[in-house]
Amino acid sequence: MDSSILLKDIFCLQPSFDGPQYKGADLLIKGNKVAKIAPSGGLVAEEGVRVIDCSKHVVIPGLVNTHHHFYQTLTRNHPAVQNAKLFDWLKFLYDVWKYVDDEAVYYSSMLAMAELMKTGCTCTTDHHYLYPRNFNGDLMGLQFKAADQLGMRFSPTRGSMSLSKKDGGLPPDSVVQTLEEILSDSERCIQTYHDPAPDAMHKIALAPCSPFSVTKELMSETAALARKYGVRLHTHLCETFDEADFCVEMYGMRPVQLMQECNLIGSDVFYAHGIHFNDEELKILKDTGTHIAHCPSSNMRLGSGICRAKEMLAMGINVGIAVDGSASNDSSDMLNEVRQALLLQRVRYGADALTANEAFTMGTINGAKMLNFGNVGKLEEGWAADMAIFDVSTIPYAGSQSDPVASLLFCGTNHNTDYTIINGKVVVDAGQLVGFDEQELADKANAISRKLMDKAAKQEAV
Repeated sequence: MDSSILLKDIFCLQPSFDGPQYKGADLLIKGNKVAKIAPSGGLVAEEGVRVIDCSKHVVIPGLVNTHHHFYQTLTRNHPAVQNAKLFDWLKFLYDVWKYVDDEAVYYSSMLAMAELMKTGCTCTTDHHYLYPRNFNGDLMGLQFKAADQLGMRFSPTRGSMSLSKKDGGLPPDSVVQTLEEILSDSERCIQTYHDPAPDAMHKIALAPCSPFSVTKELMSETAALARKYGVRLHTHLCETFDEADFCVEMYGMRPVQLMQECNLIGSDVFYAHGIHFNDEELKILKDTGTHIAHCPSSNMRLGSGICRAKEMLAMGINVGIAVDGSASNDSSDMLNEVRQALLLQRVRYGADALTANEAFTMGTINGAKMLNFGNVGKLEEGWAADMAIFDVSTIPYAGSQSDPVASLLFCGTNHNTDYTIINGKVVVDAGQLVGFDEQELADKANAISRKLMDKAAKQEAV
C-alpha cells in the first residue's frame, strides 16, 4: 500500500511562485504525488497516515539544482586557489583531482546531495567529466547508488574531456579519454540508467566539459548521440573572457558560433554560466530555446562576472539556478544560491531587478524544465511530492512574517530545512538526514579529502 503523509496546519504554503500563498493549509501526499490541498482543518488523517505539524512552517516546492561537480566537495577552500581565477584554479586542482577513485566519487556524491537536500533541494544534476586513467569502475553507477541511498531525484550528466595539455587543452593527460571511450560509455549510461518518465528518479544527460577541454568532433558526435536517445545536452559556456579568447584563438570563432557548428545548441541544451554573451548571442539563445544554468556564487567567487539573467528572462530565455562545483562555491547550499541570484542581479540592474518570486521560479520550475522533468517544480494535485519545509518561527525570522516565503531569502542565518520530502518520502526528518549518518559522512569525506591532498603533495615534491 502507498504510504501517506499529511502536512497539517501549514503556516504558509506556496504551491507555485506564479500563484497565491495560502496562510493555513493542509496538504496530503499519497504515494509519490500530491493528492489534495485544502484549508487548515479540511483534511483528516486516516489510520496509518503520518501527520507532520507545519503550524510554524513555510512549505515550498523543492528546489532544483541545474549544475554541480560533486567530486569537488573534497577540495573545497584550498588555500592555493582561494584567490585564483578560473584557468589558474583549474590547472592547480586538476593535479589533485587526478587521484579521484571510486570511494571518492561515491562519498563526494553523497556529501553534495546531503547538503543540497538539507537546504531544500529535491532534484539535482551533476557534471562529472573527470575520468582518471586508473578508474575502472562504473562511475555513473556509483553516483546513482549514492542518490538512491539518500533518496534524491537525480539527473547527472555523463561528462567528458578529450583535449589534454599536449593537445592545447587545460587538463593533464591522465584524466582525459578518447572519443571512442567517451561515446561508448555515454551510450552505455543512457541504456542502463535513463528513464524518460516526466517524474523519473533517474535520468541521464551528456556533457562535453567545455570548449577548452574537448574537441569539436567530440562535441558534434555527443550531440548526435544524445539526440538519438532523446536526452539532454550540457556544457560550460561563456564563463570567462579567457574562454572566449581561447575559442577565437583555437577555432577562429566565439563560443556560441562554435556551439552552432557542433550542433550543441537548442531546446534540449543547457549551458552553465553564460556570463559573457553579447546581444546577438542572446538572440540566438532565445531563437533556439537554449537554457542557462546561472551560478551566482561561483561567478562571484572566481571573479568571472555577472550573468545577464534579468535580460535573458525578459527575452523568454529559460534560466535556472545552480550551486556549481563545491570548489568554486565552497558549499552546496541551494537556498543560499537562490538568495545570491536575487542579490547579484540587483548589483547589476538595481533594487527591482529580480523579485523573490522570480528567483524562486528560477530555482524550481525553470530548473525542472531545463532538466526535462514534467510534473516536478510545483505543488499541485497530481504533481510529484517534492517539497522543502522550513521553520520560520525562530529568531532570525522574527518580524518578517508579513511575507513568510520571501523571508527565506531576505532573512535567516540557517538555510536548513526541518523536513525535505522527495518522491513522497521524508529524506530530511526534523533537520536530520535520513539515508546516512551525518557525522559518519563528514568524517569519511574528510579522510578521503586528506588522502587526495597527500597524494598531490607527494607528487609535487618528487
